[in-house]
Amino acid sequence: MDYSHYQCLEIVVENKLATVTFNRPEQGNSINHQFHIELIQVWQDMMEDGEVNAILLAAKGKYFCVGGDVKGMAERPMGDVRGENDKILWPGLSRHMLNAMLECEKPIVCAIHGDCIGLGATVALFTDITVASETARIADPHVKIGLVAGDGGAVIWPLLVGPNRAKEYLMRGNRLNGREAERIGLVNHAVPADEVPKLAREIAQELADGPTWAIRGTKYSVNKWLKDQLNTILDASTAMEMVTFHTEDHREAVRAFAEKRKPKFVGY
Repeated sequence: MDYSHYQCLEIVVENKLATVTFNRPEQGNSINHQFHIELIQVWQDMMEDGEVNAILLAAKGKYFCVGGDVKGMAERPMGDVRGENDKILWPGLSRHMLNAMLECEKPIVCAIHGDCIGLGATVALFTDITVASETARIADPHVKIGLVAGDGGAVIWPLLVGPNRAKEYLMRGNRLNGREAERIGLVNHAVPADEVPKLAREIAQELADGPTWAIRGTKYSVNKWLKDQLNTILDASTAMEMVTFHTEDHREAVRAFAEKRKPKFVGY
C-alpha cells in the first residue's frame, strides 16, 4: 500500500509490522486539522493492508505530542472553533478517530518517548499497549485553558486508573511522569528514555509474529467494552467542551498562555 500522501505521519512497513510515526517535530507534533484527518484515515488503511499484522506508534523529535494549538486559540473570536485555513474543528473528528482506533483489530503498541499532552495523551492511551519513558510527562490539561476534556480524556483516564484518580488529574490538569503513570496503571511499562524504542518494537514485533486471529479476536472482545464506554461518555464530554469554548474563563486562559502569565478566572 502507498502511504506517500500522508503529510503528518511517516509510515514504514517491514516484517509484518507497520511503524506509524508522528512527523511534525518542529511543532512538537501538535495535532492540527490535517493531522486529525490523517489520524482517522490511517487506522482504516492499516486494517486494509494485508502486509501488516501489528502497528507501532511512535513520534519524531523531543516530544511525543504536545496536544492542540493553544496559541492559535488566543487569536480566535470568543466561541470560534475554527482551525487553520478556516476549517471548522468539528467535535465529531475525535469520535471518528477514536472509533477508528478501536475498530482496528490489529494490535497497536505506543512508544511514548517524550511529553504526551492533551489529545496526544488520548491517542496514546487508546492504543493497546503503552511503553513510556520514566521521565516523560503525561497530562490532559484541558482545564488549564478553561475547557472540558471533551476529546476522549474523560473516557480513557477513568477506565485505566479509576474514576476518582481520573477526576483529580482531569480537574486539576496536573502532569505525572512515566514512573507514576505505570504505578497507577495509566501506562503498561515505564523504562529509561533510551530503552523505550527497543522495548516497544520488541513487543510490537512479537504481536506481529504471533497467532494473528487469536490476537485480533482478543482485542476485538475487550474493545467491545471500550466502545460502549466511548458511546456513553463522549457525547456528554464533547458537548460540555463546546459550551466551555464560549466562556470568559477559556478566553482568559488562552490570553494568559499567549502572554505567559497566570490566568485570573472569573467563573463564567
